[in-house]
Amino acid sequence: MGRRLRRPRLTLASEILSLQLVIILGALVVGVAASLWVAARHLDDEYGQRALSIAKSVSAVPAVTSALDGSGPKNAVQPLAERVRTSSGATFIVVMDAAGERLSHPNPALLGQRVDDFGAAMDGRAWIGHDNGSLGPSVRAKAPVFGGSGQVIGVVSVGFREDLVQAALTSELPAVGITLGSALALAALGSFLLARRLKRKTFGLEPDEIGRVLEQREAILHGIREGTVAADLRGRITLVNDEARDLLGLDATCVGRPVDDALPGGRIRDMLSEGSAGIDEIVVNGDRVLVANCMPVAARGGVIGYVVTLRDRTEIEGALRELDSVRGMSDALRAQAHEFSNHLHTLAGLIEMGRTDEALRLIDAERTSQQELAAGVARQVNHPILGALLLSKSVVAAERGIDFQLSADTDVGGDLGDARSLVTIAGNLVDNAFDAVAALPHNAVRSVQLSMRIEANLLAIDVRDSGAGIDPALGAAIFDEGVTSKSANGRQRGLGLSLVRHAVQRRGGVIDVVNDGGALFRVRLPLPAAPAAAEAEVAAAELSVPVHPSR
Repeated sequence: MGRRLRRPRLTLASEILSLQLVIILGALVVGVAASLWVAARHLDDEYGQRALSIAKSVSAVPAVTSALDGSGPKNAVQPLAERVRTSSGATFIVVMDAAGERLSHPNPALLGQRVDDFGAAMDGRAWIGHDNGSLGPSVRAKAPVFGGSGQVIGVVSVGFREDLVQAALTSELPAVGITLGSALALAALGSFLLARRLKRKTFGLEPDEIGRVLEQREAILHGIREGTVAADLRGRITLVNDEARDLLGLDATCVGRPVDDALPGGRIRDMLSEGSAGIDEIVVNGDRVLVANCMPVAARGGVIGYVVTLRDRTEIEGALRELDSVRGMSDALRAQAHEFSNHLHTLAGLIEMGRTDEALRLIDAERTSQQELAAGVARQVNHPILGALLLSKSVVAAERGIDFQLSADTDVGGDLGDARSLVTIAGNLVDNAFDAVAALPHNAVRSVQLSMRIEANLLAIDVRDSGAGIDPALGAAIFDEGVTSKSANGRQRGLGLSLVRHAVQRRGGVIDVVNDGGALFRVRLPLPAAPAAAEAEVAAAELSVPVHPSR
């Protein structure tokens, strides 16, 4: 069996052009038919009025009146009617007396014969209409002839054959055809130009190709593991894929909304609303650490918007921080091992010298120092995770030559809420304080003090250091991602305090910083046991965010 040949498909431009031409042609056909119908009606009315005017004129001629009332010769009517008929172009002019006898007619053989149909003329009224008489179908008019006393003494009938009317209508067809043909040509040209413009707008793609491109675009956008958010120059979101919705916590209604309404305040919103380009910027959104890239979207030689791609780096950043902590612990343990080795050598020397009492006193002093540290943490911090964190921080502080102390009023225990957020808050604040005092000269006082206590229904955390304090010019911006007063040293900085702020906000707390002989960070968190009362306490203890100058 032979293979069936498929009919070639029309292009989009051809389909549009053909469809428009069919529509325009159909409209023109209907328009021509309507125009001809209107013109025919108009010509009928025009010829009817002409016939009536001629009939009224003839009925007012004295010779016609005298012939009909018997005061004049009847044979004078025929020549008069024929002269008028010839000059006016009428098909016939028939004058009849009250009895219906014809006094004039184009066909002399019909003179003297009677007519029964007078129409409304015998009632004294003029009449216009169509009739099929002895000369064929015609448009005719009848006018009454009044005598001296006002009575109807006869009727004048004037008519034009319908073929004359059709001939007049046909004579107008060329003008109508030229007008309609010109309109069709202009419409075809306009349709062709529109099809070409549409072809350019669609980049030469056909409808099925546009559909496939859209399907591929949606599949790619929602299939990649990077978040993608695009906005136009008016600051409205035009595109969001599934990964971006998950990373930024957006819903499906965000497309079409202004960036300032759909996204929370932060670096990502600034990128899209201001169009500030950025390459691999680390931003914090809630508890997520993201890598953001902002690039302009160019089309047809101009910028039409901006697109931000997002990669989730939360786990990597957490692993890096844990690695830093492990590296710090490793360095501290290495230092302790070195210190213990020195102590062991000292003890061995004292024992070899026979000074056992001094060796025992040295051992007892070292054991007492470690026990006092562990006992102090266990006594003041009745929370295993926080206790382990503070012990590890004390080891790091000892290695870095920092005097790390728990304040005398530190006393926490019981249910403090999410332990992970507490580790984020306390750990980052202590690390930030360590970095601040580590930058001081070696002969300066390097001290960090941590206070954790319960105040009414709030967990109060204060971290004080003896560093240079916070630059007052930074103000509340110190908690924004990427803002730091420390040297980067090749690493991304400015994330710790931003993570702290987000963790505090998630727990419904407040945080601020003041300069008081160094930096003092103050955090107030509601306790889970009494959330309503804790919220009132937070509102009452609303902390001032601006940074005060050092005192």
